[in-house]
Amino acid sequence: MNVSIAVRKRILGLCQERNISVNKLCTICGITQSTVNNIVSGRNNSTTVSTIKKICDGLDITLGEFFSTPEFDALEQEIY
Repeated sequence: MNVSIAVRKRILGLCQERNISVNKLCTICGITQSTVNNIVSGRNNSTTVSTIKKICDGLDITLGEFFSTPEFDALEQEIY
């Protein structure tokens, strides 16, 4: 698994936990729907920390809480 897949799974998991749609997440976080759709569909493979921070702020969680999951803990170094 790479970082972009882990971010996508985490965002979808947070939506599921809170029983909200991706569209509702966009409204809560003040992020355009196209931005979040590109992330969760896999079209955006380089989500910025700034975007993740907006998601965290909208969901009232910290960046640490966002990244504190087994998916992120198991990531291996990506070599390009």
